[in-house]
Amino acid sequence: MKNSRSIRFVSLATGALMLPLALSACATDRAYGEAPGIEVAELEELPAPRLENLYVIGPQKALEIEVVGAERLSGTYLTDGEGRISFPLVGLLDLGGLAPNEAAEVIEDYLRGSYLLNPQVRVIPSEIPPPTVSVGGQVNSPGEYPVLGRQSLLRVVNQAGGLAEYAKLDDVLILRTVAGQRYIGAYNIQAIQRGNYDDPVVYPNDIVVVGDSPSRRRLDSILRFAPLLSTSAILIDRIGR
Repeated sequence: MKNSRSIRFVSLATGALMLPLALSACATDRAYGEAPGIEVAELEELPAPRLENLYVIGPQKALEIEVVGAERLSGTYLTDGEGRISFPLVGLLDLGGLAPNEAAEVIEDYLRGSYLLNPQVRVIPSEIPPPTVSVGGQVNSPGEYPVLGRQSLLRVVNQAGGLAEYAKLDDVLILRTVAGQRYIGAYNIQAIQRGNYDDPVVYPNDIVVVGDSPSRRRLDSILRFAPLLSTSAILIDRIGR
């Protein structure tokens, strides 16, 4: 099984953007910049990781790899800065973002046929850190936060100190890797707060990013100078949202 590295930008119905081109009720342009390797997935929600996949292999991690019946291939391997290992007979293997059982399947696929008839591989991390979710962007206290089992987007954002002053409420992303496939879900957190949509589930290893609203920053900059111009300020909003 070769590891897929493409990214799916998920078009979600539950409080998220309808991509690639979507308009809000206020006719705001919701187009997104499509980078190479990104495609829109016909999904209604982000796929959930399997329970055993809550731990994924990252950079600079020690892995105990056992190949049954092949002691010379078994041993302790250290991943490099990109989550790769140099494995005998195979060469460089990219295991970053994979669960231990998925990494074992990758190694088995490379060994099967050419080197072993029916390889059996076990991958055991030397140390398993507590599960966390990463929260960044326009929140008051970005960082890594512990999360056990399933958690909701609103609760995770609240853990990070809540939305910052310039948060873009209709541009909140959840990034998730499932079976080596990366997915991105885009949400309108204001609509979720109002109860218009369900609060999506966030799992360990997810990355939550709250977008920035440049127009609000520009508007605040204008208002700071308004008292110098007159006793009142009437603005025409031509800068978008």
